[in-house]
Amino acid sequence: MDDVLKEMGRRLTERRKQLRLTQEDVAERANLTDQTISTAETGRKALRPENIIKICAALDISPDYLLLGNITGVDTSILSEKVSQLTPGEYRYLEEIIDNYIAAIKEARQQM
Repeated sequence: MDDVLKEMGRRLTERRKQLRLTQEDVAERANLTDQTISTAETGRKALRPENIIKICAALDISPDYLLLGNITGVDTSILSEKVSQLTPGEYRYLEEIIDNYIAAIKEARQQM
C-alpha cells in the first residue's frame, strides 16, 4: 500500500509542477487544506475518495491517472479540448513539436 501512495504522490507532485502551482494553489483550487496536499504528495496518508475527486478536478486529470497512472479517455478529452482552442497555425506548430518529441523518445528507447 505504501508504494501505491508514494506513486500517487509522485504523480500529484509531477502534475502540480507541470501546471506551475504550489501546494497552496492546489489546496485552494480543491477546497482542501495545505496539509492534505502535502501528506498526499509524500504518500504518508491515503486520500478520501471525495478528496481524490477534488484534486483531480483541480489538476485537470482523471482519477485513473492519479490512482493508477493510466491515461484514459477523460485525460485525452481534456487535452483535445485545449488543442481545439488553437489557431490552425498554432495547431500545426504543436503537431511538429509532438512529432519531434516522439522521435526523440523512440531514439532514446533504442539507445537503452
